[in-house]
Amino acid sequence: MVQMKLFLPIFALALLPFFNAAAQVTVEATLDQEQFLPSEAIPIAVRITNHSGQALHLGTDADWLTFSVESSDGFVVVKHSEVPVQGEFDLGSSEVATKRVNLTPYFGLSRPGRYHVIATLHIKDWDRDLTSAAKSFDVINGATIWSQDFGLPTGGNTPPEARRYTLEKANYLRSQLRLYVQVSDISETHVFKVSAIGPMVSFSQPESQLDRFSNLHVLYQSSSAAFTYTVVTPNGEIARQEVYDYLDTHPRLGADADGNIVVIGGARRVKPEELPAVKSPGETTAPPKP
Repeated sequence: MVQMKLFLPIFALALLPFFNAAAQVTVEATLDQEQFLPSEAIPIAVRITNHSGQALHLGTDADWLTFSVESSDGFVVVKHSEVPVQGEFDLGSSEVATKRVNLTPYFGLSRPGRYHVIATLHIKDWDRDLTSAAKSFDVINGATIWSQDFGLPTGGNTPPEARRYTLEKANYLRSQLRLYVQVSDISETHVFKVSAIGPMVSFSQPESQLDRFSNLHVLYQSSSAAFTYTVVTPNGEIARQEVYDYLDTHPRLGADADGNIVVIGGARRVKPEELPAVKSPGETTAPPKP
């Protein structure tokens, strides 16, 4: 009995360095925004900070980083599969690593409501799990303002695949109106992609046209004197986006001499990457080597 009394404190002291080391590894889950439309990508970043005094070897196993999502109202969130996170790396002491994933394909998050996500880090060498604080987000419904069915050529002699573009607006954070585009099948049971196009004014009436390649061209008023022009591919990707200022004429969609859809009127705002490089006084270019 005396031996047992001595053994317990010694055992606890032996574990103390292990638990202190684990306490110096932190896991934080972050989201760039807190509201999403059903089927919109929900990108989450997990920040792992190591102050344990030793390097961590992570990413070898499929379960080194896992996610759980719960609904505030008790609705059971279906988990379709584990989020793929494999890719081994070493995280040295005093180093920080960030893993970014998209939750949408792996959880049933099409139902509007408030949700909480927790990230769990499994340190295999220590046989220890560390969890992040719960991060909350909302899934909200948008209001449909326009839709158009179109055909996506499949090649060969088969009929084109039928798809649908849908423009939706939603009050982001209850104060900012945003325009979204959804690409789905014509029944809208299968959504290929939902993307946020950008902020819009409440009185804007977006213009929408499809070109011969089934790309969607959208022009809408995004501020008091500016219009945003966006081109969306049949897969829902935003291929091009420009801003036009309302100066002497009102921007509108039209066609050029070759039948291509273009913006007529207004003045296109020059993007920073289009500006010429400015050299400082006295700066010279080195002559080419012979």
